[in-house]
Amino acid sequence: MNNRLGTGAIIAAVLGLAVSHVSAETAHILWKDLRPATQAIAEDANLPMIAAKLPDHGETLSLNLQDKAIQLAGYALPVDRDGDLVYQFLLVPWTGACSHMPTPPPNQIVLVTPAHPYKMKEAYDPVAITGVLQPGMEKSQLFILDGVSIVQSGYTVRRAEVASVDSVPDTVTLPVNSPWSFLNKKKN
Repeated sequence: MNNRLGTGAIIAAVLGLAVSHVSAETAHILWKDLRPATQAIAEDANLPMIAAKLPDHGETLSLNLQDKAIQLAGYALPVDRDGDLVYQFLLVPWTGACSHMPTPPPNQIVLVTPAHPYKMKEAYDPVAITGVLQPGMEKSQLFILDGVSIVQSGYTVRRAEVASVDSVPDTVTLPVNSPWSFLNKKKN
């Protein structure tokens, strides 16, 4: 029996090394890394930044991140849920995007399928996702108060690890005089 425990400890140690090896190669990215350097950021495009205001409609993707393990923080907007369990969500760079305000460009939206259902407290929970980034346009149906909206995302992360975070480092904060400023997440 001691031999079994020894083997189990060795397997656990090897798995632990494999996990730490993967996390060492994970790139912590910001939203700006998902768009061309020449594309206006939200503050420069007369907030909110929307695809219609951009020459390429925000469809230019960062292909240098293809198949890379990344970590990105943003706000989760459920696409597929059952009660408080979310099976798929859109990760967006600011609160209110897609449902209360115009949709960001596709290169600023990530369609996320968690490895395990994510228990969401409320829409626009700040979260960090970790997984392999795949560029490619994908459409999702988003059910909002006044009907259904079709949202195009420029990236997907499947089997993502999802963790709650207190804040999003590069979030766009809506101006105080914006009618949507109530959507700004408070820092605890």
